[in-house]
Formats: sequence, structure tokens, C-alpha cells
Amino acid sequence: MNRHECDELGGAMVNGLKLPESMREQIDDILAGRAQPAPARHAATVVVLRDHEEHGLQAFLLRRVRSMAFAPGAYVFPGGSVDPRDGEADLAWSGPSPAEWGAAFKADEKTARELVCAAVRETFEETLVLLAGPTAGTVVDDTRGDDWEADRQALLDRSQSFGGFLDRRGLVLRADLLRPWAHWITPIVEPKRYDTRFFVAAMPAGQRARDVSTEADRAAWVRPADAVERAKAGEWFMLPPTLATLSELAAFDTVADVLAAPREIIVHEPTAEIIDGEAWLVLPEKAAQYYPSGA
Repeated sequence: MNRHECDELGGAMVNGLKLPESMREQIDDILAGRAQPAPARHAATVVVLRDHEEHGLQAFLLRRVRSMAFAPGAYVFPGGSVDPRDGEADLAWSGPSPAEWGAAFKADEKTARELVCAAVRETFEETLVLLAGPTAGTVVDDTRGDDWEADRQALLDRSQSFGGFLDRRGLVLRADLLRPWAHWITPIVEPKRYDTRFFVAAMPAGQRARDVSTEADRAAWVRPADAVERAKAGEWFMLPPTLATLSELAAFDTVADVLAAPREIIVHEPTAEIIDGEAWLVLPEKAAQYYPSGA
């Protein structure tokens, strides 16, 4: 599943990833109803962006350690699954309401609140970038120091809820700094599945993005177009949603352009299929367009 292929099988072009032969029986069982796919957990991921004086628009990427059960060795954006406590309704909030986020992502209000909180919490846990501030119009200017690290660890081990963290610090969640970007669901053939909403956000002034997660072994600021080229050259492994997102972002020159772009959020879910006796992960059109024939 690490390489892309576009082949003409049975007279039709297949845009997708050829899967190992060992997965064929598993796909057959799921498609025939003899096995049930794993449930997809709600998750959020954030594309943190900055304008670099020399290189232009850049995105922050993490490379997952090869011991991870899901997407080992893949370059990804910060993010993770929802904590049930992310739905706490009494935290200070600035920006579009959960109902407005729900309309954008076609989710109920509670789920939308959880997704926005998860987006901000997971980004802080993995990079120390915090989209929150002491007022509705400000952001924390620096998250370095032992006290911030203690809070990050408390969020990681779930001894502290995200709402409790913000309340104790007297911080307001800045939902207005996020924009909805995409919605992807892990294909049914995967043992771990996520129903993931993608957000974009500008890197807050004064803060620094760092690799502080034990789930990653490398961090990089990179031009979206450069990241796409490295993925297509086989230098960097990326899952289709990451590559599709970076390919879209490559069309923009600045963070402001990205944040101002109108978006219609459509659900994309690659499908596992048996085509001419071979196992394939067929990509939705949204991703397939970034895998040209012969790539």
C-alpha cells in the first residue's frame, strides 16, 4: 500500500493503491458481510501554515514513528481522535459557534464542539502550538517552559480535560483562527479507522511549532508543492488525504489566501475492491486527480 498505480484492468482505468495479496481475503469477507469493518472514530487534524520570507507558504508536517500501528512512517499533520470530554459546553469560546461548525462539517452540534476542541488540543499536544488566548482577540505568545509541558503531559495522560486546562489558565478557545478544509474517512479494510475533519490555521505570532510528540520522529516546515514532489518521487510516504490536501494548498501563495478560500466540505472515503482478482484501494476523484497516470 506504499505505492500508487494506475493500470488499465478489464478495459477501465483504476486510480488507486494496489494492496497486498494477503488483504484479498479480508476484503472479500467484509464485502460479503462475513466480517464487520472497525468503527470509525471521530478525529480532527490541523494543517498549521506560515508565510516564510524566502520560501513562501509552508505547512508543518510530522513523520510518524515506524512502530505506530496506524500509518507508520507516514508524513502527517498534527491531529488525533476526539476525547469525550472535548464536548464540555462551559469553556470560553471565540468565533463560529459549534452549530456553525456542525453546518460546515455536516455534524451535530455536540460532535462539532468535540471536533474543534480536539483540533486545538491535539495540535497543542503534538506541537505546543496553542490556538487560545487570554481574551477573544489574543493568543498565547509563547508555550515554552516547564509549566506548559506539565499541562501538555496532563492532557496526554487524560488526567486533565481540555476544558479544565483552558479554565485554569483563563484562556479562550480561538475557534475563529480555524477554517474547515476537508473530511476523510479511513477505508473499511483498515483495522483502525478514523472519521477525520481537516482544519487549516495560521501559525500564531510568537509561538514555535516543535516535535514534542512521542508518536513522531521528525518535523518539518515545507512548501506544499515540495512535499507533493517528494511524495510522488517515493521519498516521503503519505496517505491519500495528506497528499490531496497538500496538492490543493500548493495552488495558494499565502496563508491569508488559504484562509479566505471558500470550501464545500464533501466526505471522501477510499473503497477497498477486488478488481480482476487483485486487491485495490480505489481513491475518490478528489484524491485520484493528484495521482496522474504513470505516477
